[in-house]
Amino acid sequence: MATGDRVDPYAAFNFSIELDGVPAAGFSEVSGLDSETDIVEYRTGDLENRVTKLPGLKKYPNIVLKRGFTKDRALWEWRKGVMDGRTERKSGSIVLYNEAREVALRWNFTDGWPSKWQGPALNAKNNEVAIETLEIAHERLELAA
Repeated sequence: MATGDRVDPYAAFNFSIELDGVPAAGFSEVSGLDSETDIVEYRTGDLENRVTKLPGLKKYPNIVLKRGFTKDRALWEWRKGVMDGRTERKSGSIVLYNEAREVALRWNFTDGWPSKWQGPALNAKNNEVAIETLEIAHERLELAA
């Protein structure tokens, strides 16, 4: 006999993006919510045939955002500032909502800047939405509830 409340996983489609606390345009896909720590192998003289593995540098891959291409040029202008030597760093959040549209999880990143912008692939043979991609390099990622 089961006891306790049922806990279902969150749906991956119900999310939003904030930059410096302001809701950003709607995105259809987010990836790169990862963190990794380098492994430093260290061998002391008193350990025979064995290494000790120590944590090294923390690394965070770029956050990749994809959305339908619109006339909104804000993301392009942010990227253009970097290309022109005026890098503007922003902090932001990727917010995941539950079925009641309440905040379930929040990934906060700091000191982000657009390292890559990619325009849509155009093809007259199909009728897919034109997608633009923005990669945000950042220095820290934290998961908050």
